[in-house]
Amino acid sequence: MGASGDSVLRAMTNDGGFRVMAGLTTETVRGAVAAQNAEGRIAELLAELVTGAILVRETMSPGQRVQVNLVGREGLGQIIADSLPNGTARGLLRISKRNTDLALGDGAMLKVMRSLPNGEVHRGIIEVPADATVSDMLTVYMKVSEQVDSMISVGCKMKDGAVESAGGYVVQLLPELEPGQLMIMQERIKDFREIRELLDGAASSPARLIEELLFRMEYTKLGESPLKFECGCSDVRVMTSLAALPRTDIAELVESGENIELSCDYCGATYTVGPEHLRGLLEPGS
Repeated sequence: MGASGDSVLRAMTNDGGFRVMAGLTTETVRGAVAAQNAEGRIAELLAELVTGAILVRETMSPGQRVQVNLVGREGLGQIIADSLPNGTARGLLRISKRNTDLALGDGAMLKVMRSLPNGEVHRGIIEVPADATVSDMLTVYMKVSEQVDSMISVGCKMKDGAVESAGGYVVQLLPELEPGQLMIMQERIKDFREIRELLDGAASSPARLIEELLFRMEYTKLGESPLKFECGCSDVRVMTSLAALPRTDIAELVESGENIELSCDYCGATYTVGPEHLRGLLEPGS
């Protein structure tokens, strides 16, 4: 995937009351949607979940990876969004081709996994009611699992079946926040235009979006990072996964004398591995 104009901008009010992250993710989610051949409501959900994963990661330490998994009612179907520290993101659908939506409620769950500096993985799970939006899910997750009061809004505008624009924002409440400031921000968010409208208007950049969110508030920009769709699959990763097979299985593949083909679930890239490469996995020290 080539260069993308997407980015996420971080800012904080000078009084220490709010931290804000705003992102434009149009090209990034277009890549994820195209790689999964997603359509209709499923494409919209995937786009919003990828945007959400990016924003949640931005609220964490810079080196953390965040994966968000939306599991449908009774475990039927999954949408996965993966956001990495280098600004790349990708998505994955595990849904029957016959389904045009992911049913929520009655056991539907949002699972969030993030890497910790010590190498461990933090997992958080919340139940998802039938009428919940992706914005609702992420807001509840931050409150319940991360114990951080946040207001999150993500959106994807579709046109003629394709992603026209996508993005979102997170407003986090900090300990220094005064009650009066909270009331002002709550009213502002309540009266704020729907995120899909903002993506095509004057606020169609992270900087302009933050300007509108923090109107008449003094704030400092903390940094901006580029975003893009990209998958981390590679020949090395493919060989590493094959090396985990039992040696008897690898030997059988070598004896067959045929090439094997493996495809990446995230981006669709196909890798061909010949017997000569497999034979190397059987050598001492492999």
